[in-house]
Amino acid sequence: MKNVTRILTCLLLVLVVAGCSSLNKSQKGAVIGTAGGAAVGGAIGSMSGHVGLGAILGAAVGGIGGAIIGHKMDKQAAEIQNDLPNAKVERVGEGIVVEFSDKILFAVSSADLSGESKANLDKLNTILVKYPDTNIEIQGHTDNTGSSAYNQSLSERRATAVSNYLAYTGVNASRLTRKGYGEEDAKYTNETAEGRMQNRNVQFLISANAKMKEEAKKEAGTGN
Repeated sequence: MKNVTRILTCLLLVLVVAGCSSLNKSQKGAVIGTAGGAAVGGAIGSMSGHVGLGAILGAAVGGIGGAIIGHKMDKQAAEIQNDLPNAKVERVGEGIVVEFSDKILFAVSSADLSGESKANLDKLNTILVKYPDTNIEIQGHTDNTGSSAYNQSLSERRATAVSNYLAYTGVNASRLTRKGYGEEDAKYTNETAEGRMQNRNVQFLISANAKMKEEAKKEAGTGN
């Protein structure tokens, strides 16, 4: 029986990853984690370069409880996409990935938020405050122009700037974590100007917190 379960899980993971060609390796790790369990998600996330998305979305509720969370995330994702049409919004597992390019938030090589940047973050802030039972990981990414040390620092400063602004404008700071990944684990090609521009982004990984998970389990009749 255990062997059958392993085979079915492996087949499911292959199908899931095949359908996620637009995601980077870490994000695929998260989907694998959601399909196969937290341990798998964390392991794949770690192998891909960082455990951020794999660990957060890999720790999924699953079953009916996961479907309840997914429905709530569908609604939140639709609101984000409606209010921020220039952002990329993807539903991954039981969470949401929101990508802001540098054109939305930052000038090239800058971590300073402009007035327009703050206006975009204000729109996102309104929705995040409306749905308080989520955790938000803020990831900074860059292209490969310049030294890796500079890009790492820039990505960290961008993630920090966004996190600080969201906390300042109403999102509970306890919900926020921030990470900079520099030029590592690029989602787009760095071989073209367009690809490099797309890699200069900040991503928001939105997932259910402990309260939402417990409520979903109870609603599904699977809570302790």
